[in-house]
Amino acid sequence: MFPEAFVQEHLAASPHRGVVFDPFCGRGTTVFQALLEGREAAGCDVNPVAACVSGAKCDPPSQRQVEKRLMNLQDGFRGTRKSVWEGEHSEFFQLCFHRDTLPQVLYLRSVLNWRRNKVDRFIAALCLGALHGGSHRSPSYFSNRMPRTISTKPNYSVGWWQRNGYKPPQRDVFQILERITAYRFQTPPPELAGQVKEVDVRKAGQAFRKLKGRVSDVITSPPYLNTTNYREDQWLRLWFLGNDRPLTSCTGGDDRHHSEGIYWAFLQFAWAGIAPLLSQQVRFVIRVGSRQQNKDVLREGLVQSLTQGLNRPVNLVNEGLSSKIVNTQANAFRGSKVSQLTEHDFLFTA
Repeated sequence: MFPEAFVQEHLAASPHRGVVFDPFCGRGTTVFQALLEGREAAGCDVNPVAACVSGAKCDPPSQRQVEKRLMNLQDGFRGTRKSVWEGEHSEFFQLCFHRDTLPQVLYLRSVLNWRRNKVDRFIAALCLGALHGGSHRSPSYFSNRMPRTISTKPNYSVGWWQRNGYKPPQRDVFQILERITAYRFQTPPPELAGQVKEVDVRKAGQAFRKLKGRVSDVITSPPYLNTTNYREDQWLRLWFLGNDRPLTSCTGGDDRHHSEGIYWAFLQFAWAGIAPLLSQQVRFVIRVGSRQQNKDVLREGLVQSLTQGLNRPVNLVNEGLSSKIVNTQANAFRGSKVSQLTEHDFLFTA
């Protein structure tokens, strides 16, 4: 994740005024900040959590629409038989959410049509932000205490809660959502609306046909090699969005996060996926990191993958800041097993 100021700085330095695009949009920072700057912007992400959150930020409903929907949802929950939401649940969920909170979470999970309704998407995004976190420090989290940015594994969480005697707090989900909604709309949303799609970057050219030849600025941070698995780290949020598949390890399948060769091939295909959207002149701002590869290797990998994927010459304009990231919430739970990550910023033109 990079801050809004990172996007603002690079947009201010760009001579272009075309569409701003983020092919790995995550929480939507690039798209959202570009909209605030008065730029047309769009992005995509294959992760449903990212698509939900970034879509809600970049094309929000009105405050009145959200408040009205929350009232209807609360009435709907009160009108159901409580026993419907009191079935057998795993030990994790019994310890993660209070017995009065869990039925509300289950109800919202079952009724929010977040993919097709942008009001529901906005409420679902609020739920994702409040689903888990430091509930001992803030009354705005639904869960027992957990990291805010990642979902710790079920067995680990249960053991940690039991060893420390932590109990889930009693929280009224609807009251929290009402409070968060009022807070979110204290600052008006951008006048422009952005377009965010849940799609694999390798298919972005087909998904954003109306942007063909119009993207002049790409500001992004692709997945890092052998650093994280987003499906594992966000498993609880994915569950809330309707994913019923069991949590599994990141081995097998598309293991581009672990194999260096597959990783760079993936990025080549990713750049090829957005190639139809690019204007004749385009700037690429790319933040990338690794625990194993040095800056020279990352630079060369980006140059080759961009050149081959875009099928046009690519020029390295600037190697920006390099920084070491240690104090993450995940590391706070690792204790002595602190993992250090080095990130680098690169600017290319094509």
